[in-house]
Amino acid sequence: MAHQVETMAYAGQVPWHGLGVPVSNDLSPTMMMEKAGLDWRVEEVESFVEFGGRKIPTGNKSLVRDTDGKILTNVGKDWKPVQNEEAFNFFGEYVISGDMEMNTAGSLKGGQMVWALAKVKESFDLFKGDTVESYLLFSNPHQYGRSIDIRFTPIRVVCNNTLSLSLDMQADKSVKIGHRSEFDADKVKEALGIASEKLNSYKEMAEFLGKKRYSGEALIEYFNTVFPRTTDKRVQGKALSVDTLSRNAKLCYDVMDDQPGAEFATGSWWQAFNAVTYSTDHLQGKSEDNRLYSSWYGWNQLRKRDALKTAIEFAEAA
Repeated sequence: MAHQVETMAYAGQVPWHGLGVPVSNDLSPTMMMEKAGLDWRVEEVESFVEFGGRKIPTGNKSLVRDTDGKILTNVGKDWKPVQNEEAFNFFGEYVISGDMEMNTAGSLKGGQMVWALAKVKESFDLFKGDTVESYLLFSNPHQYGRSIDIRFTPIRVVCNNTLSLSLDMQADKSVKIGHRSEFDADKVKEALGIASEKLNSYKEMAEFLGKKRYSGEALIEYFNTVFPRTTDKRVQGKALSVDTLSRNAKLCYDVMDDQPGAEFATGSWWQAFNAVTYSTDHLQGKSEDNRLYSSWYGWNQLRKRDALKTAIEFAEAA
């Protein structure tokens, strides 16, 4: 496998990135953890430096994977690691009750980022066949400077685009917990509010975008806003046109009519927004696993959030 994805398992159809080993869709969270090769723990080990023939404590600790002794990160004394088993147990009651099923799980960046994705038994259809399903993503980083992140993630079935759920990253559709406090699953569930209104709010936004038509000039301006061109004397002073778009903006423009699902709400801002999500998830980047990481945790996650916000602004002005 490529260097970002260390191990991974998936249930159902082969994921858009084509990575991982297939498993059945009726696994318990613990079984999914094992199939994904994540049944390991991290141990806190005192950190030292050698100087003048002596080992001198640094005052920090190293997080070490118990299966192979790999050092994942260095942390302070007040760091409180969350074990992979705790992360997967978060889904236990929902899987038992039939509200969710485990979908994918894996390790990125050599074990520094562990994730589990569960499919929520809720979905909605747009425009007579454009289905959007809801997932819950639990990201458990073993890396200094990163917080536990639990969020709802809609996925457009026709093209497996990972959509941006919330215009406001501080909204209750995601919960972040730092490693300086104890992880309390019950409090997280209460704050997250496992409820259908999260998906309903997204449906309303999607329906609004699908009703609003773009003009050719507005479409170019939209892509130019989402993927601004760096200073280039060759396009300075020119009127907005396809020729003034950046490479990634041009990529979105070119797939408008060819992207999967282009037949739904054709000519609308929903189609324009999904050109961005399709391009970032499937076309940009040097490899499939780099696209996966960027789609969930990197720059493209923020790009899609901003693309949704910008699409709504353009639709309101239409």
